[in-house]
Amino acid sequence: MATYSKPTLLGKAALDSISLTRVPSKMLLQIANIANPTRFPAKRAKRHSLVGRILFDCLAQKLFIIPILISVIANGCRMTEKTEKQTTPRQTSAQTDDANTIHRRAIAIDMHADTPQRLLDEAVDLSQRLGDGHFDSVRAREGGLDAQFFSIWVEPQLFGGGGPSAMKRADDQIAAVRSLAERHPETWQFATTPADIRRIAAANKLAALTGLEGGYAIDEKIENVERYYNLGVRYMSPAWTDSLSWAGSSGDEVGKTRGLNDFGRAVVREMNRLGMMVDVSHVSDKTFWDIVATSSKPVIATHSGCRAIANVPRNLTDEMIQAIAKTGGVVNVIFYPEHLEPGWSEKKRKVDAEIAPEVQRASAAEQGDVAHKKIARDRVRREEFAKRLPAVRVSRLVDHIDHVVKLVGIDHVGIGSDFDGVQSTLSDLADVSQLPNLTKELLRRGYSESDVDKILGGNMLRVMEQVEALTH
Repeated sequence: MATYSKPTLLGKAALDSISLTRVPSKMLLQIANIANPTRFPAKRAKRHSLVGRILFDCLAQKLFIIPILISVIANGCRMTEKTEKQTTPRQTSAQTDDANTIHRRAIAIDMHADTPQRLLDEAVDLSQRLGDGHFDSVRAREGGLDAQFFSIWVEPQLFGGGGPSAMKRADDQIAAVRSLAERHPETWQFATTPADIRRIAAANKLAALTGLEGGYAIDEKIENVERYYNLGVRYMSPAWTDSLSWAGSSGDEVGKTRGLNDFGRAVVREMNRLGMMVDVSHVSDKTFWDIVATSSKPVIATHSGCRAIANVPRNLTDEMIQAIAKTGGVVNVIFYPEHLEPGWSEKKRKVDAEIAPEVQRASAAEQGDVAHKKIARDRVRREEFAKRLPAVRVSRLVDHIDHVVKLVGIDHVGIGSDFDGVQSTLSDLADVSQLPNLTKELLRRGYSESDVDKILGGNMLRVMEQVEALTH
């Protein structure tokens, strides 16, 4: 049975009280707006306050609105016949709205960018438009971004898998993100809660949040989990590409058989207690299943793809995606071609082998520290990948979003770009300024505005609220 919305019921009630006259076009637009607000939605405006005034005007002027109300009532019935169980994309009126407007009404949250390394190692000024990289404040504004989770990444090959060096590297990156907000309060505010994100977005500013990529900085000390929580970190993945004694990685041999040990399970329980989200991106399959079995809170993948489409170890199997959904969590789909395009990883390995001598020459020629030598190596990779590897478009990213939605529904998918952490990006989503192209493709495929809102950030706001509410 159809369920009538509040505006539709008010329209039906008015039918018996109205007689014939002519309706001004402006009045018709107002009535249609109230009866079908998804046609003309607003990010934070209250619409129904106009209902009483408009209907009073209609009655007083004896306006002829019967055909109009019949039309909007019928449309309202069709909209409200959709049930909460519906999860597959469908054609909606939102597609006729301007995609850019729909995009900017959403609260857009990117769950992963590696920009803190640039702040630290290159001293880039994010308040200016940068000539390289994928992210700065100017392009974030152009792309309609509202909140960025900055990755606090300790590369174990350079800074160790624990100890003072790893902790210092993490602490310095957190300080760099905090400094960004302190030096540019007109643009940025540091955030730790979903309420912070909503407040900062409402003020037309950018929210800066942090997450640990790999648990190297906690130095195998349980008390350091709370230490980083108190510094503002709101998610952590146990491992990056190097396995730890307490958690396996998807990026090395030992990780293939290593899951969580007793300390690793204690880390997950401590994260649950504090309200720090558990990220499964980069972990081994065994570690994934140990996390799901241990966590009492929603589990997330901050930047991963679907293994059913691109068969790489970093991606999630269908069973993993379903397990994340059962926890109430979210799969945030990565933008990196290697994890999106079938066969791209094999092509990349071939190119890596061919350019290895050039990469090493660039590293040797760099006179700076280990971080700057890495920058030199990555510069060569970025240039050569652009020349030698096939372009991948945003449509492939949406293929992965489609796959998650078909498996577990619209409430369990989000986005995690990995900007500034990869040497190749999508041809039509090359940096944060092109984020609206994702929304355009989603709308083209029939996703509604409500769906887009959830994908861009609404689902992660829900998870953050749930993790926060269930703490301690």
